[in-house]
Order: sequence, then C-alpha cells, then structure tokens
Amino acid sequence: MDTIASIFSFITTPVSWVIVQFHSVYGALFGDDTGWAWGLSIVSLVILIRICLIPLFVKQIKATRAMQTLQPEMKKIQERYKNDKQRQSEEMMKLYKETGTNPLSSCLPILAQSPFFFALYHVLNSIANNDTVGVINTRLLESAQQAHIFGAPLAAKFTDSSADVTALEASLTSVRIVTAVMIVLMSASQFYTQRQLMTKNVDTTVKTPYMQQQKMLMYVFPIMFAVFGINFPVGVLVYWLTTNVWTMGQQMYVIHNNPTPGSKAQASYLERLDKRVTHHGKTRGRGEKAIVKAIVAKGRDRNEYERKFINGLTKAGLAAQADGTVVKSEVTTVAEIEDGAPATSTPKRQQPKRQSKSRRQSGSTHSGTSGTSGTSGAKTTGDSGAKTSLSKSDGPQDAKPEDTKPTGDKSASGGKPASGGKSASGSTRSKAQSGRKGPQRPKSPSKK
Repeated sequence: MDTIASIFSFITTPVSWVIVQFHSVYGALFGDDTGWAWGLSIVSLVILIRICLIPLFVKQIKATRAMQTLQPEMKKIQERYKNDKQRQSEEMMKLYKETGTNPLSSCLPILAQSPFFFALYHVLNSIANNDTVGVINTRLLESAQQAHIFGAPLAAKFTDSSADVTALEASLTSVRIVTAVMIVLMSASQFYTQRQLMTKNVDTTVKTPYMQQQKMLMYVFPIMFAVFGINFPVGVLVYWLTTNVWTMGQQMYVIHNNPTPGSKAQASYLERLDKRVTHHGKTRGRGEKAIVKAIVAKGRDRNEYERKFINGLTKAGLAAQADGTVVKSEVTTVAEIEDGAPATSTPKRQQPKRQSKSRRQSGSTHSGTSGTSGTSGAKTTGDSGAKTSLSKSDGPQDAKPEDTKPTGDKSASGGKPASGGKSASGSTRSKAQSGRKGPQRPKSPSKK
C-alpha cells in the first residue's frame, strides 16, 4: 500500500493543503487538537472532491443510458448467436465500438478519486510515522497525532501492535472496536449501494455483460474493503465511509428522479408522474418535461411501463406532446354532469328486456288464433282462391298434372277440409314435401 501511495505523491501537497485549510476553520470552533477538527476536515475534503466529480458522474449516467438504448440490439445478438458464445462476445464488442459506448463507464468515479484516496493514505501514514508531509509542518503533525476519533487516534490501524497504539496515547481495545465498526459500515454501505442499483435501477429484460459485471462488483467490492480495511488508518476509514454514504445518497436521488428505462424504479416513477400530471393537468419542471419528451420520442419502441403511462394519460383525457408538455386530448371528450361524474358523449347501447315464459306463451296463443281466423277466411274465397293457388303451384314444367288436378277439384267442390284447419294450399305443400317425386326445387344462388 505504501508503494502505491508513493506513486501518487505528486498530489499529496494539494490534498494536505486542503486538509489544513479546513482544519483552520474547524479548529477555531472545536479546538486545534480535537478529533472533531481533523475528522470534519477529512469529511469536508471528501465532499469537495465529490462535488468536483459531479460532471464525471453525469457522464457516467449518460453512458449508462446509452447502454440501455443498445439493449434491443444486444438481445438480437444474443438470440442470433445463443449457441456461439465467442461470436456473441465479438459482436457485442463490435457494437460497443460502432456506438462509442463503454460498459466499464460505471467505474469512472472510483478510478477518478483513487489518486485522492492514495494521497490521503500517504498523508495519514506519514503522520503515524511522525514524518512531515506536504504543507503539514511539525506543529500540525503533533496536533494530528493528538487527535482522537471516538477514542482512536487518527493514524491508528486495526493491525497496529499494542506498543504502536500506546505511543499514540490510546488503548488497543478502543482502536480495534472503532476500526472494526467503521470497516463493517464501509462494506455494508458499499454493498447496499450496488444492490439497489441492481434490483431497482437496471433493466432486467435483457441480460448483458454489463449486468454480469455489476452483479460481480456487488459482492467483490465489499469483500475487498473488508480485507484491505484492516490496514487503513482511522482517517482513511473516515474518508472512505463518507464517500460511500455520499455515493449511496446520490444513487438514491438518481433512482427516485431519473431512473433507468425498463427498470422497477421507472415503473414506480411513472406511476407517481401519472398521478401528478393527471391531478394538475400539466407537467411541472424541466425534469418531468424531459422524461415525457423522451417517452414520446420513442414511439413504438416504448417499454411496458412507458406504454402504461401513455395509456393512463389517454384515459384521463390528456395527450403527451413532442416537447414534453401535456394538453387535453381532442379525441376523447369528457363532459361533466351536474353531480360531478364524467359522462362520455356517445350514449350507451340499451339491452332488450327479457320476456317471461307466460308472456311468450300468451303471444304464441294470440298468433295461433289469428292464423285460424285467416284460414277460415281463405275457405270462403271459393273457386277463385283455389284457382289462384293452383296456378301458383304449376311452376315446374315437368310436374305431373295428376298430382295437382284432384287436389284442385276437391278444394273447389267444397270437400272435406284438411285436419287441423289447414288450407288447401297448405295441405298441397305438405303432401308435395312428403311424397313428391321428380326434380326438386333448385337451390338459390346465395346458398352455393
């Protein structure tokens, strides 16, 4: 560790200068030799470094979003070369090169702050060895050696011997307890940050090497911090615990306000956005407009949660525009009635009422009575009615006249009427259907 820290010795002087400036401010409040003055100086150094790394963090988010836009293409490559892992990896790397994306972009913040981390380690290690470093002179060196954080010296380590701890005017038990608690908190915060990134802010519909990398880092980094943490001074543990807490809060803010498309965090965010937009009837702020604008621009490439959001706006009578605003929809018009309930302009279709069994039977009896009266009226028509019916039944040319003539004479002479009160034409039709020989009536063209 000392060899690696010596590589970044060129940045030791700026880091020590920043710590001394913060110490002069907090020393006036808490005392120059207190652990609060030196501990808060280290915490302020972390905050300053992370503020300077915000542009790099924004670049990391943009690179991650670019990776998300490539996931449909990645899925096609996985399906096309699912039996050839080597060809699949080659096509993935080719796609990264063509689009200019880098799956390792998530490691940029850690790589960027590594020089500051090793420079701080070099400063604290020099304090423990009673050596001046950077702008820290002999007076500041003695003040830093007397500073204790919860009973542990600023430069003490978990692996220090009892003699080393005694030289720093502290007990070995207090040093072990404080350093162990800080190592556990440091590893736990690192694991929680990676876990919420994997479970909430990653599109799980497509499996990519990026996801496998993040899953591996979720378990590797906490173990690395736990192993190497026993060799870190208390001041370095304060530095790394503070930067982990900052990263965790920053990640929670991004997940809540700008989630990854297709993730569970996006589903929760769009549900909240749908309620706000439906309630106010418009989008508020540049962030909401940017989200709606991106969803509208996708068109048919929207995921399940984005389609649900657009459908929710449509049901509420709203329509998302290409500039990110939301206006009342012209397709769905909703009218407010007196009691406040919305009613659509098109009336509902009325279903017919179902008749009871007694009413259906009475209706059939009435129709049977009217049919009987019609039959008796047909009997009184005489020969003219019979002739008319005979002339209509002579349709086929090759029908035998023997079948129709006796029927016509019987009906004309007022013979015995057919049973059941049927008319002559009805009896002729039933007789022809039962025993008629010869050609049948041709089927209508519509039945062919």
